Amino acid sequence: MFNFLINNSRWLAAGALLTLMSSFGQTFFISIFAGEIRSAFSLSYGDWGAIYGFGTFASAIVMVWAGGLTDIMRVRRIGPIVLVILAASCLFMAFNPIAALLPVVIFCLRFSGQGMTTHIAVVSMSRWFASNRGKALSVASLGYSLGESTLPIIIVILMGYVAWNGIWIIAAIIALLSIPALMSLLHQERSPQSMAKEGQSVGMQGRHWTRNQTLAHPLFWFMVPAFVGLSAFNTAFFFLQVHFAEVKGWEHFQLVAMFPIYTGVAIGTMVLSGILLDRFGTARLIPYFQLPMIFAFLIFAYGNSLKMALVGFIFLGLTSGANATLPNAFWAEFFGTKHLGSIKAAAAAAMVLGSAIGPALTGVLLDLSISLEVQYVVISAFFAVSSLMMWLGISKFHVPFKS
Repeated sequence: MFNFLINNSRWLAAGALLTLMSSFGQTFFISIFAGEIRSAFSLSYGDWGAIYGFGTFASAIVMVWAGGLTDIMRVRRIGPIVLVILAASCLFMAFNPIAALLPVVIFCLRFSGQGMTTHIAVVSMSRWFASNRGKALSVASLGYSLGESTLPIIIVILMGYVAWNGIWIIAAIIALLSIPALMSLLHQERSPQSMAKEGQSVGMQGRHWTRNQTLAHPLFWFMVPAFVGLSAFNTAFFFLQVHFAEVKGWEHFQLVAMFPIYTGVAIGTMVLSGILLDRFGTARLIPYFQLPMIFAFLIFAYGNSLKMALVGFIFLGLTSGANATLPNAFWAEFFGTKHLGSIKAAAAAAMVLGSAIGPALTGVLLDLSISLEVQYVVISAFFAVSSLMMWLGISKFHVPFKS
């Protein structure tokens, strides 16, 4: 592992930098400003959830096309373009004076941040490191984990001294400063495998599956509920973190203070899942990685103490960590890497769609006086069903060889 990190540090660091920059378009970051945004534009929970959902849904549609660009463009070229768009999106949020433009702002942030920046990182890791895919994905995902564990606390503290829209200006500057760092790391970039035949890895039946062939295969649809549901309800949880704290009678800072522990568990699980993935393959692991979510949401529903919330975060972290490696490796292992950018774009669009549905659905249900506790019990049941579907799909279609 140590030799792998040293020999590939340049490319792994580039992936980690991209996932770190994706923070500015992730729900855990945007939701920190939910109270200020709702107050500034006089929005209800349902209004804000609908705006967030619409903008995220639009980004999912565009991702289907834009994600395929990673099959034909080097990271060194497409990465800086996306980071410029991300910086401009942060400035758009900072200076936007009109509520009607909020869906456009959210679209820009979600497309460039959660969508493309993450997509570029995971596709490049999956493609560049066929035999060490799990390790590469886990290391690259550390950037996201770093942002998730530190930024909420930093932002909550900063908001005591800096106006909320001023923080978005700082985010834009950071995104712009990351561009020369990325260019330097990728001064000698590996070639996309669609441009170089050597090192391609095949999927099921020894084939390179196209996106249309993948979408037509039943296994894709057995997996979609799990990927969409995790994105939807994990996003919804962090999207409503302020309201969740209010319902439980806690200070918001008390809640975000647990994020580093959650992230620590996620990092540990991420690294472990990456190592196990390279040893055992995706098929043996992925049907079970969402089981901790069942317990997490039951604890969030019924637990009323901060200690219970911490236990819930530990279970949440177990799945979040595995989610950084297993789903991303799944597409490469089962469908090959030649058209991975296009295939992963379709999967990413489905997951982005989930992140649009979650906040919109939970916001509307809150406006209908359906409490978070009730919603979380139903969400727990959903993860039991989605885990069963993954197990059935893998059991039926798994071919026992690694790509």
